[in-house]
Amino acid sequence: MFNWSNYLFTLYGIGLFALLGWGLSLLRNNVTHVDSMWSLFFALAAYTGAALMGIVSPRAILVLGLVTIWALRLFVYLTKRNWGPHEDHRYVEIRSNNQQNFAIKSIYIIFGLQAVLAWIISISLFGAVSSKASINMLDYVGVAIVSIGLILETVADSQLSCFKEAANNKGKVLATGLWRYSRHPNYFGEACVWWGFYLIALAGGAWWAIVSPILMTLLLLKVSGVSLLEKTIIERRPAYADYIRRTNAFIPGWPKE
Repeated sequence: MFNWSNYLFTLYGIGLFALLGWGLSLLRNNVTHVDSMWSLFFALAAYTGAALMGIVSPRAILVLGLVTIWALRLFVYLTKRNWGPHEDHRYVEIRSNNQQNFAIKSIYIIFGLQAVLAWIISISLFGAVSSKASINMLDYVGVAIVSIGLILETVADSQLSCFKEAANNKGKVLATGLWRYSRHPNYFGEACVWWGFYLIALAGGAWWAIVSPILMTLLLLKVSGVSLLEKTIIERRPAYADYIRRTNAFIPGWPKE
């Protein structure tokens, strides 16, 4: 049976961590570090859920290992990418649109919102670590999909970083490597990670955790991922229009000629 009190308790931990991040933003006058905190919200939820169970099952150990690798990889990547005093342009725009009392508003429109979203999505992790069912074949399928997703997003992020570091690529469009087959292979990899975690939760009987991968996929496609990034990119990079014509937006596929 799903333990709602334990699941709610994981929100307290995430919320406290979000408040600490908000306090740091007041000292820095910069909220960009919330991006680095995003993956840690999930790791915190998973470890809290496992701790509340008392006895850690083999499935819980499996999930904790995977979520730790995923969270630390994304934390390091985003922290390295965003390192510096300048606030990310997305948050500059949000700050500009909420200038009056932004310091207070940022509690809920930046840190609180991301904390609650992470908590909702983490329900698949909670379902997996709190299950007492024996490991079965579906767990291994889930692990395989999580692993494939991790590899895809890691390679895609690495290719993008190398491309951006080359001065002669300024204003150009990355259309090689994994980016030849998808305009957002890193986001596709991320979606795979969360569908994989759901399969592990499902293997433990947590069928109701389907909200987790669905919400994450919607965020990646319609909110903070594909839609947001491609909103103005053609204005900055005219060659991107042809890239859109030739390349799938999300699910990798052979490029059109």
